Amino acid sequence: MIGTAIVRDKTQLSLTQALKEADVSGEVDLVLKGGRIVTGDGIFEAGVAIRDGKIVAIAADELLPPAKKVIDVKGNHILPGIVDSEAHPGCYVPFDYDMRTESRAAACAGVTTWGIQAPSTRLGTVPFKEFVQASDVVPFSQSFGAAKEIIDTISAVDAFLTFMVETDEQAEEIPLYIEEYGVTSYKLYMQARRIPADDHNWPSRRAGLGVGIDDGVLYRVFEQVARYGAPAICSIHPENWEIARIFEARARELGRTDLGAWTDRSPHMLEAQHVRAYAYVAEKLGTRMYIQHATTPSTFAEIREARSRGVEMYAQTGPAWLGFTPNDGWRINVPLRWEDAQEELWKALVRGDVDVVGSDHVVAWDPADRESMYSANIWDCRTGFSRVETFLPVMLTKGVHEGRISLERLVQVSCENPAKIYGLYPQKGAIAVGADADIVVVDTSREVKVGKEHINTRAGWSIMEGRTYHGWPIMTILRGQVTAEWADDSPGMRPVGEPTGKYLPRKPRPNVPAEPKDRLVRTGPGATLDGISPGA
Repeated sequence: MIGTAIVRDKTQLSLTQALKEADVSGEVDLVLKGGRIVTGDGIFEAGVAIRDGKIVAIAADELLPPAKKVIDVKGNHILPGIVDSEAHPGCYVPFDYDMRTESRAAACAGVTTWGIQAPSTRLGTVPFKEFVQASDVVPFSQSFGAAKEIIDTISAVDAFLTFMVETDEQAEEIPLYIEEYGVTSYKLYMQARRIPADDHNWPSRRAGLGVGIDDGVLYRVFEQVARYGAPAICSIHPENWEIARIFEARARELGRTDLGAWTDRSPHMLEAQHVRAYAYVAEKLGTRMYIQHATTPSTFAEIREARSRGVEMYAQTGPAWLGFTPNDGWRINVPLRWEDAQEELWKALVRGDVDVVGSDHVVAWDPADRESMYSANIWDCRTGFSRVETFLPVMLTKGVHEGRISLERLVQVSCENPAKIYGLYPQKGAIAVGADADIVVVDTSREVKVGKEHINTRAGWSIMEGRTYHGWPIMTILRGQVTAEWADDSPGMRPVGEPTGKYLPRKPRPNVPAEPKDRLVRTGPGATLDGISPGA
């Protein structure tokens, strides 16, 4: 049973009592000592004992059991491994190709659990299609097996899957995905509305979407998620590209090619409008809803409003939006925001409007080096930059070092909250007896001027280069095994050992109501929708 058998002082319990309470006897596999454990509730001096990949004791160093291996973390902070709720390996290249390098980069970034979000065409189906057409889009029942095998054999981090649904057929299979595959989270790419059939180069095609979304698919997904209840959840990418095209056309007509034009193309209202519109549907159906990369004050206001009406809504942002602005020069979706919005984002993170930080990691198609991707003309600049390695440097520097958040809040939004929301807690996201021994050791005093020697993604470059950060991960442990380390003779974090990552299925709640025979009748918390009479 997972608990919190924590012994802070040797005067509180004798060694025998401490180990009995923690259910530890004999030698353990690994002990971490000499550190300060950080949880969402506080920071305290203690060490961790690990056996068979699980935490078996948390105690003052002198009370820890004997171990086959002891690691002295030398006064640094011991955090739960990062539960990175959004990553897109395989977005532009084959899934297995990307996972070999990017999961190792994630381990070097302090990640132990990855939430991989992908359409069915980007989970290992063959042949890989660089530009996806509607005929290439298959049910996830035809891609899940390949994805699980790749994670279990190639990944350096544990991973759960979030299916990016775009067809009615996929939405209708959600009961199969939940009950047989343990996939309880779904994403709707709302900026990719129905893709024009005759536009074979539509940008979303390169990211694996071949059909695009409409509100009917959204309704089907929301309906199933409401029926299954927690931990089932549906997230949306909120960004109205149907309006953004107007702003883009006007910016081009004005001759704008500057880096900020990409941000001005997608103003705050386009993100907030989707939150408002689809929160109403979630309210009517009783759907748990998750907002990917919330970045604007208008969005935060809509989140608070939805919650005030009883919508169970969670919101995520990422290190890109917390750490960089259009002046730093790149295009991503949703766009980087200006400095005033960024400060409001940090406040929203403190206030609780935003619950989670996720990397939204992606690496472009080859060649993915900076020289091949960059253009001073924003319309010619290739979308995306690798983000997982920005996670802790941004959170530790702009967040903790500069006084915007506490270390405890960092753990809440980076470890505990995503694990709770996605149905993985307390196996993941916790330093607690019985939890998986997933740990990142962080040196909050380490000052790093970022160069290519600090980068582990296949891109080989980072938007961080040339900047100085205060705080960096120095060791990552997955289920009791060191997966990455900044060794004394190394210029930066490097992967350690062979990949041992595993796929993480999640369990649906018990007693899920049966799907009604009369499909007009809804089975969510509020029974039947307004204007629909119950059937037989």
